[in-house]
Amino acid sequence: MAFEPPRRLVRALGETAPDADGWLEKLPETARQAVALRELTVERVQVPGGRSSLVVLVRRADGTPAVLKLAPPRARPESEQAALAHWNGLGAVQLLEPFTTEGVLLLERLHPDVSVRSLPEAKALLEAAGTLRRLWVVPPGDHAFETVAERTGRQAEAMRVTAASEPQVAVLVDAALAAREELLAAPPEHRLLHGTFRQSKVLAGERTPWLAVGPDPVVGECAFDLARLVRDRVEDLIASPSGSATTRRRIKRLAESLDVDQDRLRGWTLFRAVESGVRALRVGREKDAELLLEFAGWL
Repeated sequence: MAFEPPRRLVRALGETAPDADGWLEKLPETARQAVALRELTVERVQVPGGRSSLVVLVRRADGTPAVLKLAPPRARPESEQAALAHWNGLGAVQLLEPFTTEGVLLLERLHPDVSVRSLPEAKALLEAAGTLRRLWVVPPGDHAFETVAERTGRQAEAMRVTAASEPQVAVLVDAALAAREELLAAPPEHRLLHGTFRQSKVLAGERTPWLAVGPDPVVGECAFDLARLVRDRVEDLIASPSGSATTRRRIKRLAESLDVDQDRLRGWTLFRAVESGVRALRVGREKDAELLLEFAGWL
């Protein structure tokens, strides 16, 4: 079977950086080797798939359905694997093989086309938040996960560079950076976070109704993790005449349901929305940038 990477994956990786290590070019052969080594039967490549990995639906030698996931080094697959191993299936997809260093993960099969986004909005937020709560555990003592301060520090530097050449975003960038500085001044909370949590990252499962997938784990305070969920379905929020009020209610509801400080959640929501908007602007996704930055302006 040909393991051609989906166009969405090719486009997304091309936006962030050239394929300097030849990962995309080598991907079909890497996938064939991974399948052969594990004696898997391939059903299909998941399309459109994700923006940072190739996902292949497979069956193991005993017929058990599974997922083979291949990710480039820039996606930090070893970090994802370490987080999934630590969660051990609690709130997240289960690893099906021991730790590897080749950027290949064998995972339990969920229902890849059924996420909580298929639910009505209020129900989707409730189920997503409940899933997220189970992931917020103390990280292993010898962990090598990036911290919120480290990750947002890298992002802040990129935001400053973009703002210097795109003055129309300078005010929002300044506000986001000021919010970050204030948030980081408090003693850090020490929890293992999903890192890129949103409704589409929660899929239907068999052993429990909903499980998280695709973490980019980070260690820090829970409000940082929850902030990405606040802006889910941002296109619907922007299109609604009550979008701003809905966003404020969403922050209040999520903060109260997960025992997170509202002001800190609002601050991290601002930073993450501006960071995502500026990054979208930088790679030419102008429509996404416009939506995200308008959303950030409400905060």
